[in-house]
Amino acid sequence: MPAMNLTQKILSDHLEAGEMTPGTEISLRVDQGLLQDTTGTMGFLQLEELGVDRIKIPFAIVYVDHNILAIDFKNPDDHMFLRSFAQKHGIHFSRPGTGICHYLHMERFARPGQILLGADSHTVMAGSVSMIAIGAGGLDVAVALAGHPFVLAMPRVVEVRLEGRLGPWVQAKDIILELLRRRDVKGGVGRIFEFTGPGVETLSVPQRGTICNMIAELGATTGVFPSDGRTKEWLELQRRAGDFVELAADGGASYDEREEIDLAGLEPLIAKPSSPGNVVPVREVAGTKVQQVCVGSSVNSGYEDLAIVAQVLKGKTIDREVFMTVTPGSKQILDALAGGGAYRALIAAGARMLEPACGPCVGMGQAPPTGSVSVRTFNRNFPGRSGTDDDQVYLCSPTTAAATALRGVITDPRELGTEPTFAIPEMDPSVDDSNILVPPPPAEAAKIQVIKGPNIQPPPRQVPLADTLQGEAIIKLGDNVSTGDLSPDGAVVMALRSNVNAIAEFTFRRFDATFPARAREKGGGFIVAGQNYGQGSSREHAALAPKALGIRAVIAQSFARIHRRNLIAQGLPPLTFENEADLARIEQGEVITIDGLRRALESNRTDEVVIARTSGGREIPLGASFLAAEARTLLAGGLLAELRAGGQNLSAGVVVSASADQGSPRESLNVAVAGDDAVKTARDAGKAPG
Repeated sequence: MPAMNLTQKILSDHLEAGEMTPGTEISLRVDQGLLQDTTGTMGFLQLEELGVDRIKIPFAIVYVDHNILAIDFKNPDDHMFLRSFAQKHGIHFSRPGTGICHYLHMERFARPGQILLGADSHTVMAGSVSMIAIGAGGLDVAVALAGHPFVLAMPRVVEVRLEGRLGPWVQAKDIILELLRRRDVKGGVGRIFEFTGPGVETLSVPQRGTICNMIAELGATTGVFPSDGRTKEWLELQRRAGDFVELAADGGASYDEREEIDLAGLEPLIAKPSSPGNVVPVREVAGTKVQQVCVGSSVNSGYEDLAIVAQVLKGKTIDREVFMTVTPGSKQILDALAGGGAYRALIAAGARMLEPACGPCVGMGQAPPTGSVSVRTFNRNFPGRSGTDDDQVYLCSPTTAAATALRGVITDPRELGTEPTFAIPEMDPSVDDSNILVPPPPAEAAKIQVIKGPNIQPPPRQVPLADTLQGEAIIKLGDNVSTGDLSPDGAVVMALRSNVNAIAEFTFRRFDATFPARAREKGGGFIVAGQNYGQGSSREHAALAPKALGIRAVIAQSFARIHRRNLIAQGLPPLTFENEADLARIEQGEVITIDGLRRALESNRTDEVVIARTSGGREIPLGASFLAAEARTLLAGGLLAELRAGGQNLSAGVVVSASADQGSPRESLNVAVAGDDAVKTARDAGKAPG
C-alpha cells in the first residue's frame, strides 16, 4: 500500500464514494456537526423541511456566541428556537457566555481522526486537534445531520513544513500571516494545508488553533496538524485523555504542493487594511497612530494569548488615547485568567474585559471611532466589518497588540526588551460543562415543543432551474466581494438571520443601498463580479438574500469555495467568464439572456460552455463546469428540492417567471463513539456521544 499523508488517511477512513484524485468528486461520512446562532436558525429550519426527527450522525452541537446583544425580541426568540429544536432533535446546546464556538469546540469536542462539518467558515480551527474540519453553509450541515454524506471536489494537499522554533515576541499568528503574505486570500482555494516537520512539536494546540482558524482566510478547504504528544497533553488538560489517537503522515508520503517556513526566521507581521492578505512586517507600519486595540476572538483567545498581554501590561497603563478590549475564548479561559491574576492586571491597565463571545470580531459592539485605526488580533478586516464604514483595521498577534496598546502607535513588540514569561495555571479537575445542555433521550425529546417567534420565517422556495435565464445585470462589482458585503455583520442586520426577506433589504448596502429595491422592481436578474467573489464567512444568507430578490445566477471571474457551494445548494448557478477580460464587456443595466443551461448541466461534461447574450449585441462565453452532484442540485433548483425528489433529476425545459417565488454531567459529553451500537447505547442511557 503506498504511503499516505495525514489528509489522505482521514479522508480514506470516511470515503463513501469517489477516488482521492484532486478535482474529482468525493463523498465523505461526517462524524460531527457544528452550528452557531447566526447560521443555526436557518440551518435548523432547513433540517425541519427534510422531515428528520433526530439527527443521524454521532454528535452535533449549536453554540450561541454571535447574536447575543438582545437589543429586542429577535435574538432571544432565536435562542429559544435553537434550544428547543436542539433538544428535540438530539443536538447539544451551548448557552450564551459559555464560549466562542471554535475555541470551545477545540476544548471540549474536537477529536483526532474525525470529520467535522460546521456552518461557520472558521470551523477549520478544529484541525489543530487533527480533525478534517470543514466550513459549509447551514443547508449542507443540515443535510449532513440528516445522515447524508458531504460531497466536494477532492482538494489538493499542501505540505507546510515547519522548521526551527519561534523567536522571542514572535507568535503563531505570525506563521499564518506569513502564509497569507505568500499566497494572499485566494491562494488556498481547493486545497488542504497539512503541517509537518520538527517545528510542529514546538507548538501547543491553541497555537495550532490560531493557524488553522485563519487557514479560512486563504480560501482553503481546511488545515490539519498531526495528533502527537502536544495533542495528548491538550486532551489530558481537558480531561479527555480517552479521545487521544496518534495520527501522522506515513514516511515518504507525497503532497501536491509544498511550503517551508523557518520559524526562527519569522518576525512580527501585520495585515494592513482591508484584507487579511495585505501582510507586511510590523516595522514597516510602526508609528501609525492607533485609537483602539482589541485582543481575543476565536483566533487568539486562549490563555497563552491573553496572559502574555497581561504580563506586558502588568503594572502599566495603556496609552491615554487608546480604547482596549479583551475577549476570552471560553468560560474556562475566563476562569483561568481570574485565577492566575491576569484578569486583574488587564483591568488595572485600562482594558475592558468582554464576555466569552464573538463580540467585536463580527461587528457586535466595540466599533472603532470614525476614520480611526483599530489594531485587532482577529481573523478578518474586511471593510466595514467592525461596524464603522470607514474603518482602518489591522490584524496582528497578541504581543504586537499589547505593545501597541502601551505606546498608542503600532509597535514592534521586540522594542520592549525581554519577553516576559508566565505560568499556565492548573485546570480545575472538574471541568464545568454544565452550560452545555445535553439533549434528552428520544422518548422525552418527542414531547418537546419547538418555539418559533414572529421573526422566524421559512427559507425561499426552491423550484427547478429554468432552461432560459433572462434579466438585467442589476449590479457589477470588482474583486474580493465578501459575504459580509452581501449580508452585513452587526447587531441590527444579524438579528434578521432567521428572516430572509427582511435581511435581503441590506444586500450590498456598502456598495449600493438601492440594489434590493432595484432587484425587486426589475423582477430579478444577475450579479456580475470579478475575482474571488463571496470570500469570507460561510453565511448562506449571502446566497439566500439574492435568491429572495429574484437573482437568477451570479457571473464572476472566480468564486470563493464556500459561497460557490452555497449558491449551488440554493439553486443559483455560479457561472464563470471563460475569458476574464469579458467582465469589461458587460455593463450594469444591460439585459442578459442565457439559453441552454439545463442542457449543459445534463450533459455530464466538465468543460461545458454556455453563451450569455447581452442587449448590447455581445456574445460572452461562460463556463458551466460542475461536479455531477452539483449539476443534479442545480437542475433540481437546490439541495432541498433535490432531496425532496429523492435525489432524482427533475424534468427539464421549465421556464420561470421574472419574479422569484417566496413564499449535563461530564460523562454524558465524553461517550466514545464506536459505531451504531455505541450511539444507541449512549442514547438509551440518556447520554449523547460527544
